[in-house]
Amino acid sequence: MNKVLLIIAAALGSLLVTATTVQPATAGAPMGYLLMCLEHPNECKAGGASTVTASDKVLSTIKKVNASVNSRIRPKADGKVDIWSVNASAGDCEDFVLAKRKALIRAGIPAASLRIAAVKTRKGEGHAILIVNTSRGKIVLDNLTPTIKPLAQTGYRIVSVQSANPYKWS
Repeated sequence: MNKVLLIIAAALGSLLVTATTVQPATAGAPMGYLLMCLEHPNECKAGGASTVTASDKVLSTIKKVNASVNSRIRPKADGKVDIWSVNASAGDCEDFVLAKRKALIRAGIPAASLRIAAVKTRKGEGHAILIVNTSRGKIVLDNLTPTIKPLAQTGYRIVSVQSANPYKWS
């Protein structure tokens, strides 16, 4: 029963988000993300500056978090239902993104500078990445590569991306 209520609440939340942003429903936050936010609201909070200064220390932190999470989480597909898991030891790209976001916030990177993006790979496959808005541009953390890269060098096509408000996607 709780799962049914969560799904209904997430669907209504998705409608509210898309209605307030005057975007088509396809540009709303992913359903799996909304369900995760209902269960773990602290993981979906915004705050701080929408851009972080790309100092050597900040870039080093971003690199370390990307490498650490990539080595700590074992890749595993969700199956038919897309489940966004917090604190996963195994999971798909969204689970890597959530772990990286959490680690960067703990390291002092402002939540509003971190954006989850749904993208298409060069092969046309759906994928999720974490983007850090820095003073030097958008830096991507990705579970498919051990290195961080500028968004323009990834070859990805953005389908939807969070705004500084984690519930608003475009």
